[in-house]
Amino acid sequence: MDPFSFAPLAALLDLTSSGLMALTSLLTPLAGPSAAAAAVVLVTLLVRAGLIPAGIAQARAEQTRARLAPRLREIQKRHRSDAERLQRETMRLYREEGASPFAGCLPLLAQAPVVGLIYAVFLHPTIGGHPNALLTEALAGVPLGQSLVRAVAAGTADGATWLVFGVVVIAIAAVGELTRRLLRPAAIGPDASTPRIASGLLGVLHFATAAVAVFVPLAAALYLLVTVAWTLGQRLVLRRFFPLPAP
Repeated sequence: MDPFSFAPLAALLDLTSSGLMALTSLLTPLAGPSAAAAAVVLVTLLVRAGLIPAGIAQARAEQTRARLAPRLREIQKRHRSDAERLQRETMRLYREEGASPFAGCLPLLAQAPVVGLIYAVFLHPTIGGHPNALLTEALAGVPLGQSLVRAVAAGTADGATWLVFGVVVIAIAAVGELTRRLLRPAAIGPDASTPRIASGLLGVLHFATAAVAVFVPLAAALYLLVTVAWTLGQRLVLRRFFPLPAP
């Protein structure tokens, strides 16, 4: 069952579609045939700008985790055989410091509904009882509602499709690699391998984001590219204001 068949979600989808169409019309004199893609990029930038306070909270939480790393390692050594005690003592330490180990998840959770709406609005052929005009919009000749996997399966993947998706996917992967190299996590575990493990997991996460871009509509892939690039830039800037302690 399509969740957007429920009236509240259907109304939200219709509002999103109308807003993107209005923004597309506004940007057409500047962006021409790529106005809808520019609208998606602009919406992404507005969402990320609205999440700057959450990004600041994330930077502060990262700084706190780095500062608490020696004490966390000591707790892990002391209670490694008692998972329940380990969790209790870890949470007690965070409470004493007025911090939360989950603060870094806020930006991701906050923008999840926006990603879902952009994904959905480019999947539905009809919205609000009328044809979805956004599905006629394209970037460099590639429909914004088209995914690379679907185009390959349908045999419609031409050179433009491969080029546009290739640029987007490679750019996401490149930003992910830069993020892994420039923003290595602080050591928290009981040995020096922890930063390498965490850095490896971060690389896998960004590789997964690039892989997801192959399966979602081009509009959603553009959202992913802009948001990972924004995230990297924002975190580099915030590192100057909330530097991590020297190891």
